[in-house]
Amino acid sequence: MRCVAVYSMKGGVGKTATAVNLAYLAAASGLRVLLWDLDPQASSTFYLRVKAEKGGTRKLLGNKSKLDGLIKASDFERLHLLPARFSFRKADIQLTEMKKPVARLNKLISPLSNDYDLLLFDCAPGLSIVSETILAVSQVTLVPVIPSPLSLRTLSLLCKHLDAGQLQRVHPFFSMVDRRKSLHKDIMESDLPVPALQAQIPYATQVEQMGVHRAPLHDYAAKSPAARAYAQLWEELAQKLL
Repeated sequence: MRCVAVYSMKGGVGKTATAVNLAYLAAASGLRVLLWDLDPQASSTFYLRVKAEKGGTRKLLGNKSKLDGLIKASDFERLHLLPARFSFRKADIQLTEMKKPVARLNKLISPLSNDYDLLLFDCAPGLSIVSETILAVSQVTLVPVIPSPLSLRTLSLLCKHLDAGQLQRVHPFFSMVDRRKSLHKDIMESDLPVPALQAQIPYATQVEQMGVHRAPLHDYAAKSPAARAYAQLWEELAQKLL
């Protein structure tokens, strides 16, 4: 089982839309996919029409309960969801109290390899013990970046925080791109701290409508430019996972 984190220190960059659409595309390609919604805002959970859970984070992180009973099927074949828990906002405190949190998480997710080919983490924004632990267990970290000075600065701060090994697993890509803006064009042509993937997700109404349809983009706008961009992003990610 391969693990992929969709992560950004900054919110509002298209992280959850990316996680949901990639999970759908991976499942459509034939992989058995589990999407773990780690954001207390529960947007992935909402998009996939699953009810967010309450409580139980300490028990979950403490490996006192099995994940099997918490996983929910989605409306899409081979795509399952581990719903957000509102108590994840306290997970940082609980992980800090635990010894060897990376080893603890690896032990928790290891049995999932019997049932899934890909585990996608939809991480909460910000830099925390939880995010550091998720990045440590993931083979690939995808970082959506809006072509703006603030978003670019956030990426630079992240790269400075990571060690050399983690940095090799970080793959930024441009998100919410508006090619009518000269600033966006200029930033996309500039050098990033680490090379960006080729896929560029446009700013599009169809992506915003995921909250209306409560479904991945390809379920209702498969021929849109944004859907094609996500498909390209999945192709690039699949190559990284080989």
